Amino acid sequence: MRARLSSQAKVRMIFAAAPSQSEMLAALVAAPEIEWGRVTAFHMDEYLGLAEYAPQRFGLWLRRNLFDRVTLGEVNLLEPGDDPEAAAEGYAAKLGEAPIDIVCCGIGTNGHLAFNDPPADLNDPKAVKVVALDAACRQQQVDDKCFAAFDEVPTHALTLTVPRLMAAESIFCCVPGPLKREAVRRTLEGPINGTCPASALRMHPHWNLYLDIESASWLSRVGSAR
Repeated sequence: MRARLSSQAKVRMIFAAAPSQSEMLAALVAAPEIEWGRVTAFHMDEYLGLAEYAPQRFGLWLRRNLFDRVTLGEVNLLEPGDDPEAAAEGYAAKLGEAPIDIVCCGIGTNGHLAFNDPPADLNDPKAVKVVALDAACRQQQVDDKCFAAFDEVPTHALTLTVPRLMAAESIFCCVPGPLKREAVRRTLEGPINGTCPASALRMHPHWNLYLDIESASWLSRVGSAR
């Protein structure tokens, strides 16, 4: 962020909302010499069917953990409203107004990126779309203690697609914890295809992956993770 802000007027960023990102976002908030007033923020997915102020909404989570803790130049919340398809088109248009500099993301237990559950289309023509959430994805929300029970987790969401995320100039992916070790193994050592959407990250020229000992523990060669 500092490097880009030293060479251009603004930085456009996309953030993931998940407990796995909490420590990274806290460190980012505390980092010195970041001119947040020159940063335009987006987020990558949002549930459908939750009440406007439901605490599980990703836009509200990001406000609590980042957007309300720094003074951003612009925040673009992904609001499904009464017409999610129209909201998807409008958000895609905002994203397309200028290049995205940085994506800060994680990887789901099923290998998803944003809410692109397997089998995902790695060449999806859309930038933002409505998706159905698979059982593994919904169970992760319970395991992460975002919801008390599986049946409380919404069945559908809006998400940025894999190609939209991959179009960013740089991607920084933080994946801690033992629940992610199989997804990390498949991301780095499995085939690049839609059965593990995160495997697409290996095709990005400026991708950085950050693991802890637990999430890296199933790699055949831990040195394969940067």
